[in-house]
Amino acid sequence: MKNKVCLLTTAHDALDVRIFYKECKSLSEDGYRVYLIASHEKDETVDGINIVSLHLGGSRVYRFLVKGWAALWKAVKLNADVYHFHDPDLIPAGLLLKLFGKKVIYDVHEDVPKDILSKEWIGNLAIRKIVSFLFLKFLKFSSLFFDKIIAATPGISKGFSENRTTVLRNVPYYSFIDSIRPEAVVVTPKSLTAFYEPRIKTVPSVIYAGGLTAIRGIREIIEAVGLLDGAVELWLLGWWEDHGYERECKSLCGWKHVRYFGARSLNETYAMMKQADIGIINFLPVPNSVESLPNKVFEYLTCRLPVIMSEFEYWKELFVTCAVFANPADPPNIAEKIKSLLENPALKSRLVNEGRRLIENEYSWESESKKLIELYKSLMEEC
Repeated sequence: MKNKVCLLTTAHDALDVRIFYKECKSLSEDGYRVYLIASHEKDETVDGINIVSLHLGGSRVYRFLVKGWAALWKAVKLNADVYHFHDPDLIPAGLLLKLFGKKVIYDVHEDVPKDILSKEWIGNLAIRKIVSFLFLKFLKFSSLFFDKIIAATPGISKGFSENRTTVLRNVPYYSFIDSIRPEAVVVTPKSLTAFYEPRIKTVPSVIYAGGLTAIRGIREIIEAVGLLDGAVELWLLGWWEDHGYERECKSLCGWKHVRYFGARSLNETYAMMKQADIGIINFLPVPNSVESLPNKVFEYLTCRLPVIMSEFEYWKELFVTCAVFANPADPPNIAEKIKSLLENPALKSRLVNEGRRLIENEYSWESESKKLIELYKSLMEEC
């Protein structure tokens, strides 16, 4: 049995796709004793991963001022050989673990200084710029003390030391997705509710699964579907992060063509993707999005869906063969792209085939996970 490793997160739940299903399971399969400190109902072992539970709820203040310290206390008691944390609010905990002589990895999911610029709850733009600048300085200083940095995209990696940074892209475990049996979704035409049963769907569908927030362009997708006047339905999976935004979206005329399923298990999500007709990612052009590498596009492609994406230059460069691109702030343009895919089976088939080829040849966790294992191997050799 290899060394004990501990992954920590306060922002994600225990069964997060990247953290649990990819990183934890890959490390466990390689023989490590894996502990995961994360929001969960109880302490338990799932698929060989030892979950150490944190409180499920809590405001931002609770997360930053209480949850991080609770995670640190549980981490110290585990006395692991390596600590691998995933959220910027855990940087102080990571620094303290270094003071205790531990090996520490910071897994950076997003360009946080850029992300701060779009967080209106922080304050006006001037305040956000100041906070962004100060955090950038803190990040650069604190990262000097960590043994390794993992970056989710090449763009994020540019902000860290090249010789200590590994790019670990958020690509799909396609053999796992392929193992999920497609299910059908039945909807009641006269109801806004939707339910999940193994029957045949009756209406072409566009699917979006993920965070339901303004910067992900959910309102614009709903408006676009409304313009198609019943020719297609939108399937939404995920949680609303803002009740005001939820009410705004549900008041739109296009909402009558939406079926909202709430948050679903990973297996259900992939099964529903396999029964949809089009996958969509409509992120608005905020600084942290234009060079992001969203996991969802890879999941859509693995599930053999043609994809509509925001017309960011970075995305167009990567996915030109397997997606069509729309102005994320322009519902008529989005509607036009949906209609073009529904009316052009040859285009849809070509995008699906090219997307699957791209996944198998370049973007699979089966290949990407080798970099994680190699990183841990090199870190253990230094112990």
